[in-house]
Amino acid sequence: MKIPVLPELNAIEVVRRAGYGQVNDPRAAEPSWSRRLGSGFYPRFHIYISSGEINLHLDQKQASYEGSSAHNGEYEGEAVEAEAARITGAMAKLKEERFSSRVTPAIEEKKGLFGRIFGV
Repeated sequence: MKIPVLPELNAIEVVRRAGYGQVNDPRAAEPSWSRRLGSGFYPRFHIYISSGEINLHLDQKQASYEGSSAHNGEYEGEAVEAEAARITGAMAKLKEERFSSRVTPAIEEKKGLFGRIFGV
């Protein structure tokens, strides 16, 4: 499932905020990120990032035939859609945090002790 990343955000920061860690696989041609669903290595959600898009799939198990880098990935389904919604929510929250902090609140004029007590 492909999830477009908002242009003002960094896709790597979005996936890290959503709880993903980078996969260090020396055989892989490009970096990827994953989030495990239990204590084992599989099942896991797996992400590749390319040209402003997050490509999400669910790896149920490791490839069952030797010499292959192919995986048993699910790109659709209820679990993948729920995870995509969770990532989209993390993206919206990150955008809100990043851009709401740019607005500075109005600074009230400081008053002395008598000003606070008597409103002068």
